[in-house]
Amino acid sequence: MNTTPPDATAPRGAWLRDIAPSSVAAGFVTVLVGFTSSAVIVFQAAQALGASEAEIASWLWALGIGMGVTCIGLSLRWRMPIVTAWSTPGAAMLIATHAGVPLSDAIGAFVLVALLTALVGFSGVFERGMRRVPLSLASGLLAGVLLRFGMDVFVSMRTQMAMTLAMFVVYLCGRRWFPRYAVLTTLLLGMTIAGASGLLHLGDVELRVAQPVFTMPSLSLAALFGIVLPLFVVTMASQNIPGIAVLRASGYSPPVSSTIGWIGATNVLLAPFGAYSLCMAAITAAICSGREAHPEPSKRYVAAVFAGIFYLFTGVFGATVAALFAAFPKELVMAVAGLALFGTIGNSLTAALREDRDREAALITFLVTASGLSLGGIGSAFWGLIAGSIALLLRPRAH
Repeated sequence: MNTTPPDATAPRGAWLRDIAPSSVAAGFVTVLVGFTSSAVIVFQAAQALGASEAEIASWLWALGIGMGVTCIGLSLRWRMPIVTAWSTPGAAMLIATHAGVPLSDAIGAFVLVALLTALVGFSGVFERGMRRVPLSLASGLLAGVLLRFGMDVFVSMRTQMAMTLAMFVVYLCGRRWFPRYAVLTTLLLGMTIAGASGLLHLGDVELRVAQPVFTMPSLSLAALFGIVLPLFVVTMASQNIPGIAVLRASGYSPPVSSTIGWIGATNVLLAPFGAYSLCMAAITAAICSGREAHPEPSKRYVAAVFAGIFYLFTGVFGATVAALFAAFPKELVMAVAGLALFGTIGNSLTAALREDRDREAALITFLVTASGLSLGGIGSAFWGLIAGSIALLLRPRAH
C-alpha cells in the first residue's frame, strides 16, 4: 500500500481540517517517549565533552528546534508522518568514545557529520541502498525494534500494577467503543492515577527559556576519526535505516533522498549550537504512523506535525521540559508507549510473515533486532537487517 496522497501540494492551512484529538495525543506521546527515554543520555554526552550548563541547555534548544522544524516542514510537504529525532546511539557513542577532544573540535565534527548526511541524502546514495531492502525484512525489523515496547506494558505491572492494569483495561475498552480516543483516554487516566498516587514529581519543575550558545567549530584528526566516522556510521545504520523502514512498513513511500538531505541541511545550521546529530526517528515514528494516530493513513501526518510543535516547545524551554517529562513515572511512559504501538507491532508481524519464501529471513531479522545485539557500537536494527539479508540470499531455490 502506497499512501502518498494526491494532494501533497495542498494549500497552506489545509492540514487544519485533518486535525483530530488522536493526532494531538499521538504527537504528545511521541515527544514524551522521546525525551523520557533518552534525554539523560544527551545530558551525559554534552557533559562528557565538557559543555557547561548553559551549553547543555543550548544543545537541547538546537535539537528541539531542529526536530520541530523538520517534523513540521517535511510532514506538511510530503503529507506523511515524517518524524525526526536526535541520535540516541550517537549520544551513547559520544559518551564512550569522545576521544578527549575540546568542545570546539566536537562541534566541528557535528557540522561535518551533518554535511555528510546531506550529501548522501541529496545525491541519492542512501535511497539506492534502501531500495534493495524487501518489505518483509523492513517489517520484521520494525516489529523487532518495537517488541520491547509492547512487552513493557506488562513489565511495568511488576511495580505499578494498579495504574498499568487500569490503563490496559481502559485501552481495550477504548479499542472497542471509542477507538480514535483510546490512547488519549489511556494517557489521561494514567496521569490522573499517577497524580492521585503522588507519583507525579512536579516540585522541581521551574519555567526557564533556553538561550542558544554558538561555539565556533574547529576540527582535528582526533575528532575526525574519534567522532565524525563513528557518529556518521552509527546514526545512518541505527537510526536512518530503521526510520525509513518504519515508514515503508507502515505503507508510506517517502522521498528518501530529499528527506535525508533536508534533515542533514537543517543539522548543518544548528550543529554549532549543539545539535550533534538529527536523523529519522524509528520507534517514535511508529506512534505517529499507526492507526491510533488517525484511522485514515492519509491524515496521520498531522500527528507528526503536532510532534514537531511539541518539539519546538521543548527546544524553547529546554531543561524545563526535560524536567517536566522526567516528573512522569516511568511505568506510565512505558505503558502508554507500548499500548500506542500495539497495532503497529501486529501489522508489522503480519507483513513480515506473509510471504512464504521470505518468512524465515524476516523471522531472523525480527529475532536479531529484538535481541538487542550490539556490535562495534552499532545497534541490533542494523545487524538484524544484515542477518535477514544473508538469509534471503541463501534461501532455498523455488522449485
